[in-house]
Amino acid sequence: MHIRVLGSAAGGGFPQWNCNCRQCAGVRAGSLRAQRRTQSSIALSDNGVDWVLCNASPDIRVQLESFPALQPARQLRDTAIAGIILMDSQIDHCTGLLSLREGCPHAVWCTERVHQDLSSGFPLFNMLTHWNGGLQWQPIGLDRAPFSIAACAHLEFRAIPLVSNAPPYSPNRGNPQPGDTIGLFIEDRRSGASLFYAPGLGQVDDELLGWMQRADCLLLDGTLWRDDEMRLCEVGQSLGRDMGHLAQSGPGGMLEVLEGFPRQRKVLIHINNTNPILDPDSAERAELERRGIEVAYDGLHIDL
Repeated sequence: MHIRVLGSAAGGGFPQWNCNCRQCAGVRAGSLRAQRRTQSSIALSDNGVDWVLCNASPDIRVQLESFPALQPARQLRDTAIAGIILMDSQIDHCTGLLSLREGCPHAVWCTERVHQDLSSGFPLFNMLTHWNGGLQWQPIGLDRAPFSIAACAHLEFRAIPLVSNAPPYSPNRGNPQPGDTIGLFIEDRRSGASLFYAPGLGQVDDELLGWMQRADCLLLDGTLWRDDEMRLCEVGQSLGRDMGHLAQSGPGGMLEVLEGFPRQRKVLIHINNTNPILDPDSAERAELERRGIEVAYDGLHIDL
């Protein structure tokens, strides 16, 4: 299984266009030794030729340009994108579908609740019907049953319902329901190697821990270091738990959770511009390194 991190930042990217916090200002000025990052998305393949996108970020065009495998140029109009899976209906995970309109129709796998949000509050499915049939919805059930995508038939996907938060245009905002957000357990049927991917994760329960234990690699929500980070940085009032993201530090935080996974490769993704782990010289990054936890960056490639 080939895993390519196309974008590793949370909504707004890094630096965020309208933010002058210490980190955004520092990376612009060159005084912070940190990599720029686009909004989170990954690509998966079982053969290195055909690829499945997990989320379509607003930065999709620059992400495609940065990864030549997604433009094989076999004919006048071409793409290696064989399918798209949406983890939720958040703007930073689905708006890139608008930029892919010239390549419609696209097969898009998502839950019924995500399809409802993207057919009503933010009606991408309706809008894109005007481009060669638009988006072809492929329903994802919540029964943990495996599904596959023909072009990457050796990969088996299972959707695991997660507790996070729905976007502001969803009727479930503030009252998340099963299917608003999923994680993916992906297994290569040939090798048995597996990945658990969850860029939006607000709570951890016993079932989720079981799926994580089965995986060889964990690619998990790394949005915030502290639950009150937005307030501390004076850029917002929302707590991490309000936004549906489990902070790394504190009792029950991601660091504590990951102590129970010594075998797995552990990588944090969907990192907010305020999170000090973006600074490779920070104490927080040193703490991650001490614990064997990696920080995803745009262009990171993992082979399982």
